[in-house]
Amino acid sequence: MKALAYALCLALAAFAQAEPALHHTLAGKVVTGYQGWFRAEGDASGLGWVHFGRGKLFTDKDYSFDLWPDLSEFPPEERYPSPFRFADGRTADLFSSVHPGTVRRHFRWMKDYGIDGAMLQRFAVGLGKSRSADSMETVLRHCTAAANAEGRALTVMYDLSGLPPEKFRTVSEDWRRLVSAGQTKQPCAQFHQGKPLVALWGLGFKDRPPALKEWTALLADIKSTGAAVMIGIPTFWREQKNDSIPDPALHEVIRSADVISPWAVGRSENPKGAATLAKEVWTADIVWCRAKQKTYLPVVFPGFSWSNLSALRGQRAPKNAIPRLGGRFLWSQAVAAREAGAKSVYVAMFDEVDEGTAIMKCGGPRPVGNFVDLSDVPTDHYLWLSGQIGRMLRGSISPAPDLPKR
Repeated sequence: MKALAYALCLALAAFAQAEPALHHTLAGKVVTGYQGWFRAEGDASGLGWVHFGRGKLFTDKDYSFDLWPDLSEFPPEERYPSPFRFADGRTADLFSSVHPGTVRRHFRWMKDYGIDGAMLQRFAVGLGKSRSADSMETVLRHCTAAANAEGRALTVMYDLSGLPPEKFRTVSEDWRRLVSAGQTKQPCAQFHQGKPLVALWGLGFKDRPPALKEWTALLADIKSTGAAVMIGIPTFWREQKNDSIPDPALHEVIRSADVISPWAVGRSENPKGAATLAKEVWTADIVWCRAKQKTYLPVVFPGFSWSNLSALRGQRAPKNAIPRLGGRFLWSQAVAAREAGAKSVYVAMFDEVDEGTAIMKCGGPRPVGNFVDLSDVPTDHYLWLSGQIGRMLRGSISPAPDLPKR
């Protein structure tokens, strides 16, 4: 019954799309990761506060996010009262990723600022039968409808973090279910070389089991559905050092993929570091990919901060650990990627306020709390800048080191 209901919702979403458009290529595109994992007390998930803090323990002294989202455009039905207060005593509201209006708003922002599409994180450890799995299904349904309505591309990305290798098959089973339900026939479906694209994240990182045999089987199973596969891998996968497992067999598994996307969040901290990473790593990566006829999708990010999340884990981390520099850091990575030969980029992330990488509207008036100050730029600055990255990749504006002018 669940599969039938889901298929019906997808069919209705496709019918409602006035101008269906297939997204056949990643070339010249800027796409963004979409976590969709925020839940609020009183929303339709019934899960309470998730990813803002520890559920019922969530308070204005015990929370896990560093950026305050700008909700100035949100109507009352999309707002959820939080434990935070502004200096004048007013209650500060937060959002929920399971509200269809909020998801639609996010994809409308992508359209408004020229971001070509999103890769929705689908966390493999949450697959199954539970309220959490149901809410993840709700987010996928809302993202599909919103992407169709706003003409954005959507790619399902399975994050395998924390999933035991013996359970990898649950990922291919879930993907087959989505294919059967019509997910790849949606107008918003991202294609690559004539095939619907699906992403798998987490291969080859040294802080998790290598599981190369299981990864090989998973890639083969997914590709047997007729899909093209993108894999999220370590920054130093090619040299197999630092964040990568040191196993020559890793390259054989990577060759099974169609799109290669090395994770780069935290691998550079300023424009100089971004240029060095591109020169010493990305350029050679792209040479390897061209020789193997693979597409390279580098990851760029605006900045990083997880002070409150670290405190919740009993650790210490500085606030604003990797400063945004008014957008100069993000822009420097994109320019370096283009100079290295990349034709498209993945911006991490659209909505991740907990690790301080969000490009959605953030900042503005903030309640009392330990939040990063983004008042040096308008709240939509990183949305706008991400759209400019797409223009730069397509040659509409110069890849000059200085920020483009609004």
